[in-house]
Amino acid sequence: MRRRTFVSLTAASVARIQGANERLRAGLIGAGGRGRLLAAEFKEIGVEVAAVCDVYQPNLEAGLKVASSGARPYRHYRQMLEDRSLDIVIIATPDHWHARQAIDAMEAGKDVYVEKPMAHTIEESFRMVETVRRTRRVLQVGTQRRSFDLFLEAKRIMDSGRLGEVRLVNSWWYNHQASLRRAELKGELDWRGWLGPAPGRELDPVRFFNWYYFWDYSGGLMIGQGAHIFDAIQWFMNSTYPLAVTAAACRPNIEGAEVPETTCVCVEYPENYLAVFTCGYKAMRYPLTNDQLVQYNGSRARFDVGRESYALYLEDPKTLDPQPAEAKRLPGAFASATRAHIRNFLEAVRDRKDPSAPVEAGHYVTVVLSMAVESLRSGRRLRWDAAARRVVT
Repeated sequence: MRRRTFVSLTAASVARIQGANERLRAGLIGAGGRGRLLAAEFKEIGVEVAAVCDVYQPNLEAGLKVASSGARPYRHYRQMLEDRSLDIVIIATPDHWHARQAIDAMEAGKDVYVEKPMAHTIEESFRMVETVRRTRRVLQVGTQRRSFDLFLEAKRIMDSGRLGEVRLVNSWWYNHQASLRRAELKGELDWRGWLGPAPGRELDPVRFFNWYYFWDYSGGLMIGQGAHIFDAIQWFMNSTYPLAVTAAACRPNIEGAEVPETTCVCVEYPENYLAVFTCGYKAMRYPLTNDQLVQYNGSRARFDVGRESYALYLEDPKTLDPQPAEAKRLPGAFASATRAHIRNFLEAVRDRKDPSAPVEAGHYVTVVLSMAVESLRSGRRLRWDAAARRVVT
């Protein structure tokens, strides 16, 4: 796209966004389960979901049912990006597509809501930061804790200094997956279009339906869930780049999977603390309120922050059954986090400002997660050279 054309598109987009009563128009790329949920939430808030793109016909048809009346279908996302009437692009494709589609959308003058992790590699995430700042587009990463009122309250407690010095952060996410999904394709699939930047291979429905568990497309739930956990830790601890990352795992215990479901990542930060994240998907199942926790171990207090709860325990070594000095528990409340995150994004689009989960936050998490994958696969502790912007051994 020529620069003059891009500037024209950007100016037109900003004019529409700043119009007094004009409704924002969005296009969805990736109409699987998460994509359809996001489309429904955007539509509920008042955005017109005017286009849907998916390479798998059943997903495309399902997405159109959720989208606004008259939404246009697309099989190729670049064709959708040519629609100058679209202000926003929602990206809910597999991880290996996030960066390329987000960059192309921003170059086409669109603002972007992209699911986590923001990118599949460190190099991609650097390019995303550059594109956001050069094009002046708004990009929100789908780490919705940053817009959830319970986490905003917890962040204020964290910033109060009541914990003292924090040198250790322990975190975990437990659940159970018995097997990969063994399903048949129910309609036309553009397999080459789905692979995109990933290595070519013969059509494989197992990979298509279980892409989380194959290295070419993701790094497993260590990445999918770790994106949320490490983003929250780095937000609460005011951290950016790590010093070093080490990861370990069992061999895969899900038949047919390349990526292990049971992993442990230890991250060293320049602020002189360790963050440890254990992901176990061969554990027993828990209710959503109890399936994950981050413990900030301070010198004067411990702060436990779950998906839908927080509890601050002040130091009292004489008490066998300590009770929290401050706590909140809201089972079921996390469902509102995504909508709050979308509202924050739309406010940023209208005001032309950074949202609550900006591109740099997604970049810092991508560095940690990519190093975790490389450490796991190489069996080595890896260090981050901030000056050279690269991983070193």
